[in-house]
Amino acid sequence: MKYRILIVEDDKTIQQQLKTLLTGSGYEAEGVTDFTAVVEQVKTYAPHLVLLDIKLPGDDGFAICSQIRAFSDMPIIFVTSSNTDMDELNSIMLGGDAFITKPYNTAILLAKMSALLRRAYASGRQEVLTWNNVSLHLEGSFIEYNGQKAELTKNEVKILYYLFRNVGKICPRNDIIDFLWDSRLYVDDNALSVNMTRIREKLASIGLKEFIQTKHRQGYVIV
Repeated sequence: MKYRILIVEDDKTIQQQLKTLLTGSGYEAEGVTDFTAVVEQVKTYAPHLVLLDIKLPGDDGFAICSQIRAFSDMPIIFVTSSNTDMDELNSIMLGGDAFITKPYNTAILLAKMSALLRRAYASGRQEVLTWNNVSLHLEGSFIEYNGQKAELTKNEVKILYYLFRNVGKICPRNDIIDFLWDSRLYVDDNALSVNMTRIREKLASIGLKEFIQTKHRQGYVIV
């Protein structure tokens, strides 16, 4: 599978450098040409990952990130010369998956992209994981029990995937966060709690009220 990368960068030289780097590394890559309609181009090109600058003509990168998050969980990496702590914090809070400052190390950028794509699209994973008659369908993004199904978001699938792969073991919250977002720096602890609450509501809707147990001050476990 060749992943598609959209480069949202208004400096034509940097955009071309990134495009050359990515195509030479086995990716398909396109650069945004109309900065008055970035989100429309995201929807049209349907990239697997977006490289996003902050300072742009029209809407800035923060606004664009928020707009993308309204319809997609695709990985977003901020690649920017705006390197203040507040810029990084804003990128995290608005749904960015990583923050890389210019001038960037190409090896680190490519490694970060590879890790996020691997986690987002789970290449090489089994399509269905089953435990005690409960089936997690990775490609279909749903969980099934006794003929009943509950649809899942991408993050909910990833959380359940991690728990299924560690059945019977207590999974610390920080380990789940690391698996999901690469580093605890890129998401707060509350985000995991929100996701777990939604997962439990969906599990209860198909008759699985105690499928995931919480171990006080330790983490979560599927039993």
